[in-house]
Amino acid sequence: MTDATPPFSWRSIILPAYLPTLLFSIGEGAIIPVIPVVATDRGASLALAGLIAAMLMVGELAGDLPAGWLVARIGERNAMIGASLLAVIGVLIALASPTEFALGIGIFLLGLATAVFGLARHAFLTSYVPEAVRARALSTLAGVFRAGWAVGPFVAAALIAWTGSSEVVFWVLVAACFAVVVVLIVLPDPERVFGAARLAREASADAASTASGAGAGWGAVRTAGEAEADAASHGVFRAIATYRAVLFRIGSGVGLLAAVRASRTVILPLWAVSIGMPPEAAALVIGISATIDFALFYVSGQVMDRFGRLWSAIPGLVGLGTGHLILAFTHDVPGAEAWFTVVAVLFGVANGLSSGVILTLGADLAPKDQPAPFLAAFRTIADAGQAVAPLILAAVTSAVSIMAASATMGVLGFVGAGILWRYVPRYVPSPRRSRRAGGSDDSGPPEPPGAPDPGD
Repeated sequence: MTDATPPFSWRSIILPAYLPTLLFSIGEGAIIPVIPVVATDRGASLALAGLIAAMLMVGELAGDLPAGWLVARIGERNAMIGASLLAVIGVLIALASPTEFALGIGIFLLGLATAVFGLARHAFLTSYVPEAVRARALSTLAGVFRAGWAVGPFVAAALIAWTGSSEVVFWVLVAACFAVVVVLIVLPDPERVFGAARLAREASADAASTASGAGAGWGAVRTAGEAEADAASHGVFRAIATYRAVLFRIGSGVGLLAAVRASRTVILPLWAVSIGMPPEAAALVIGISATIDFALFYVSGQVMDRFGRLWSAIPGLVGLGTGHLILAFTHDVPGAEAWFTVVAVLFGVANGLSSGVILTLGADLAPKDQPAPFLAAFRTIADAGQAVAPLILAAVTSAVSIMAASATMGVLGFVGAGILWRYVPRYVPSPRRSRRAGGSDDSGPPEPPGAPDPGD
């Protein structure tokens, strides 16, 4: 069969993949810094405000598996449209009732929408971008996401300074989501543009397999996305059993990296409330931090490709852990706002230097023949760390203090650095070693490095 798929060009994915991502992340980046402020304005304690902010991560974790099922059945574009509308519903619920409970429900729905939206854009690029440029496409996606998170807080700061209200910022997300829907409806469906010929070939191959295996029970032809979603949902437990060693070892470090990353997004706005920093000033500082984070995403990829994954992961974990410890000891000192600004900048540098390391480690470790089940298990560990961290912050803040909560996360950051320092060299070959062995930068490991060791 002749391949009629149009040749790939970067311009062809800017509008369908990157523009909706930028719009959605601007809206999300605008409201995240003000969630604790709105919660405390509605009467929530500091611990409860942290719990409400954590609902975003909890919603993402809860939405991971349903998102895979949804995207496989309705397609990437329809899934992104549905996610945008769900985010709008969540915001309207939070605004309609001025209670802490309504705010928590609204933020949880936003987390569900974020899970669907994130998986849809990731699946699109994975499916339709050629393998030779896939890593650059995905790192650019991460950069676009960070750009939205960098712009959003500045928009929030300007609106708060203009109106004097924190809740008005929620309408930024509503406007951004409607803009996403308009963009996706107006533009041609990228799945049809890029995938028609490829999916036709796969359908033909499946049909031939069905004919040759008549009576085997294969009555329907599935797309590649449906097959991958099915493999991920049914094979994940087998992957956990087969690759239990690497999932426990490197997965633990990755989970802690995801945890301290998530912690920083919650503790910065919560800390600003605790030290009495004006909301517009806090949003401005968080915006500067996000800008630094965005500026370093390409540097992280270059460092990992040239020197190895540890050169990105360890500085990120050490920097994030150090920032949390600095906060723990500067809450009540003179110049607490200045220390807050210093730590926000440190968080931006540390997180920017570790951009993409979790996705890259997952790709390095996944078996070549059937990566989906392993990646599903690997991503679940990272998402669990992301979801649990804000809950730890809320629990420790409620039981002891916000200073103790920050110190706890700082210690966990150093523990994660130690775990990855110990196990990444064992399972992931460095780029220099691969080149000496005759491999290329974009080649996978010769054998799945996550396979169990003889003594495991």
